[in-house]
Amino acid sequence: MSDTPKIAIIIGSTRGARFADKPAQWMLKQAQARTDMTAELVDLRDFELPLFDELASNKWMPSSDPKALTWQAKIAEFDGYIFVTAEYNHSITGALKNALDQAFNEWNRKPMGAIGYGGVGAARAVEHLRNIAVELAMVPVHGAVHIAGGDFMAVHPLGANGEIETIEDHLMAGATDLLDDMVWWANATRSAKK
Repeated sequence: MSDTPKIAIIIGSTRGARFADKPAQWMLKQAQARTDMTAELVDLRDFELPLFDELASNKWMPSSDPKALTWQAKIAEFDGYIFVTAEYNHSITGALKNALDQAFNEWNRKPMGAIGYGGVGAARAVEHLRNIAVELAMVPVHGAVHIAGGDFMAVHPLGANGEIETIEDHLMAGATDLLDDMVWWANATRSAKK
């Protein structure tokens, strides 16, 4: 076990026209600037997960689909997760929900947080994501980053398409809080598993 927790920043959209890459890269940069954690970007596009079609969750029996097994092995590498999510109909993307459903044991007793974007900063999606995380026995942290309203339109391609750094001063307090929470909870949960 490394001295510092390893955190995955998971891009929760697979659409060709997704916006997620911009906030994901910014969040990765913030995480990599720290010395108390390591971070890696994990892109759902790289896993081509089928819709969940197992007999049961891997909490109850091993998964059979090789792509699900590859996904499970990847997420097992991490001590916590930051999900990059849009808000679709007051919830997370279907691709992210499917990816969450493809595992249980690997998520178990690890912290999770989110960076959300959209008109209301994906606030409802992040809250729904936290409820899903509880069912998967993750530890939702308090901190979060929400890119909303005018800030969202300042950086989105349908708006001014600026760099995230142009609104960074509005996001840094939330990002610091999120990353501090992730490190604290990752260390606490890792220690409890020893």
